[in-house]
Amino acid sequence: MSELPHIQNSSYREILIEHLLVGEIMRRLWLRGITQFEVLKPQVDDSGYDLVLEANGFVRHVQLKSSFDTAVTGQVKASLKLLSKPSACVLWVRFDPQTFALGPFLWFGGGPGERLPDITDFRVARHTRGDSNGVKKERPNQRFIPRSKFSKLMGFNELVSQLFGEFPSAAV
Repeated sequence: MSELPHIQNSSYREILIEHLLVGEIMRRLWLRGITQFEVLKPQVDDSGYDLVLEANGFVRHVQLKSSFDTAVTGQVKASLKLLSKPSACVLWVRFDPQTFALGPFLWFGGGPGERLPDITDFRVARHTRGDSNGVKKERPNQRFIPRSKFSKLMGFNELVSQLFGEFPSAAV
């Protein structure tokens, strides 16, 4: 399969990745005995996060990013608004463009109940497209987070533990 469908239908692809991710997180929680959890989506995408996940007594505001598992992307943008959330994180989902297998994951955030590390000193992001003069203006409320600041999580078990802490596990 070429990269063309990924480019032409990137919004659909992002939703597909989100659904696969949330479904697998829910499955792992269930198998660990957490059968009550919440998944919330904001009506408007201007608060800096894509999902709110609640389980095991923790609420996570999650900014999702994604890229092919072979991509060499060196940074992602995140909103300063995430700093106001009690336990926000940025989750960079790497995926196989042929099979949509998810992982590994790149994690930027604190432990459950901890605030997002300060990003105010990171480089200010710019718009991806230029104005009528070709100038890419700064986005003062957005920062680039370098890939080197992310921790690598190899699979869903590690991701669920990072999101919601350790709790009795079953065979997953």
